[in-house]
Amino acid sequence: MHKRILITGTRSGCGKTTVVSALLSVFRARGLPLSSFKCGPDYIDPLFHREILGIPGYNLDPFFCNRQVLRGLLAEKARELSVIEGAMGFYDGIGADGQASAYDVARATETPVILVIDASGLYTSAGAIIRGFLAFRPENRIRGVIFNGAHPSSAKGLDQVAREAGVEPLGFLPRDARLTIPSRHLGLMTSDELTDLRTTLCALEELANAHIDIDGVLRIASSAPEIRRMEKQAHPMADVRIAVARDRAFFFLYEENLNILESLGGQLCFFSPLDDQSLPENIGGLYLPGGYPELYAQALSANSAMRAAISAAIADGLPTIAEGGGFLYLHESLEGFPMAGAIAGDAWKSDRLQRFGYMTLTAEKDNLLCERGGILRAQEFHYCQSGNGGEDFSLRKASNGQVFRSCHAAESLYAGFPHFYFPSDEEPARRFIKKAVQYQQLHR
Repeated sequence: MHKRILITGTRSGCGKTTVVSALLSVFRARGLPLSSFKCGPDYIDPLFHREILGIPGYNLDPFFCNRQVLRGLLAEKARELSVIEGAMGFYDGIGADGQASAYDVARATETPVILVIDASGLYTSAGAIIRGFLAFRPENRIRGVIFNGAHPSSAKGLDQVAREAGVEPLGFLPRDARLTIPSRHLGLMTSDELTDLRTTLCALEELANAHIDIDGVLRIASSAPEIRRMEKQAHPMADVRIAVARDRAFFFLYEENLNILESLGGQLCFFSPLDDQSLPENIGGLYLPGGYPELYAQALSANSAMRAAISAAIADGLPTIAEGGGFLYLHESLEGFPMAGAIAGDAWKSDRLQRFGYMTLTAEKDNLLCERGGILRAQEFHYCQSGNGGEDFSLRKASNGQVFRSCHAAESLYAGFPHFYFPSDEEPARRFIKKAVQYQQLHR
C-alpha cells in the first residue's frame, strides 16, 4: 500500500521545511522506504533530501503537469511512504486564484494534508486559522495540524483548539533557534556547515519523537487511496552520449529531466566545468543546467581549457541546452571574468530579483526544441542580468500576462534564463536526442 502525506503551511516561513525534515529523519531512522516530493519548481529541497537525508527527491508541479501526469509521476516514484512538501501557503499559487498551488496537488493526487501553523504568539486564535483553512475551498483534504514553535505549556490547550476546530492535533515542535534549517543553498555550504546541519537534523529527530504524534501522522498517511501506476512504454531513439554539467556551480537539475533523457536513449556523462579540462569523449549533446556560476566566476574563468572546449563544440554544431546558470556561462564574460564566449555580450549579478515565475514560450523560428509557433512551458528565477538575453522566443508571464522577447534559439542551440520540465512535454527532449544522435553519427 502506498502511504503518503502532504505537509503544508499557512504561509511561507511558518516552519514547513523544519517539520518535513524532522519527520523524514524519524521515518528514515525507522527504516521506512521513503520518497519525497516538493510542490512547484523548487530545485533545492529535492536536492537537500537526496544529498543530506539520502532520500529520493522529486517535484510535483501542477503548472507543468495535468492531473493524470501528476498522479503518474507520484505513483512511479513512490516508495512505501511518500512525504510531499508544499510551497508558500497551502492555497497560494499563480495570482489571486492560487492556480498551481499545493491545494491543487493534494486534490489531484488525493493526498491527505497536515497543516503546519506557526504558534509563536498564538493560542486560541489558532482555531480561527484552522476553521478558515477548512472552509476556504472544498475537498482540501486537511486532516491534521502540527504547531511549530509552540511552548510546551500551551501544547494541551492547542490540541483542544485544534479538535474543536475539526482537525486532529498531531503535536508540536518547541521553539528553538538552534533548530532552524538554514536557507543557504546546498551547493554553497561548507563542510563545517553540513556537519552542523546533520547535528540539527539529529536534534529535530529527537524532538519529533518526543512531541509529534508520529503514529498519528502515519495513520493519516495510510488513509490515502491507491494511485494506479501508469504503464509507460519507453521508446529509446538510439544510444547517444549526453554531457551534463554537474558540480558546485551547476546543480539545478530536475531528476525527472534526466530520467526522460535516459529513457530516450541518452547515456548521461556528468562533468565539471570547474574541475575538468575537457568535455567527455564521443558525445552527441550538451546539457548546461542552472546553478550559481556567478559565485564561481573566477574559478570557471581560470579553467580556460574547458571554456575553449565548450565554445568550439557549440560552434561546431553540438546540440546544446543551456538554462539559467548554463546560459550565463556561455556569455563572453560573467562578473567581468571571461567565459565560454558562445553568446556575445556580458552578464552580471544584480542586487535584486529579476524576472521570476512561470511562463509560456512561443518560438519565433524553428529551433532545437520546437518548430516556429511551438509553445513551451517554463519557469525562471534569477538575480543575474544579461546584456544579450536574446529575442528568439516570445515569453508570456503566467502571473500577469506580461509579454517580452528573450532567449537564443538555433538549429542546434537553446540558451536562455527559462528552465524546462520535460515531463510536461517530452517533445523538446525528443528533438534534442534526435539532433544529438545525428551529430554523433556525423562525428564518429
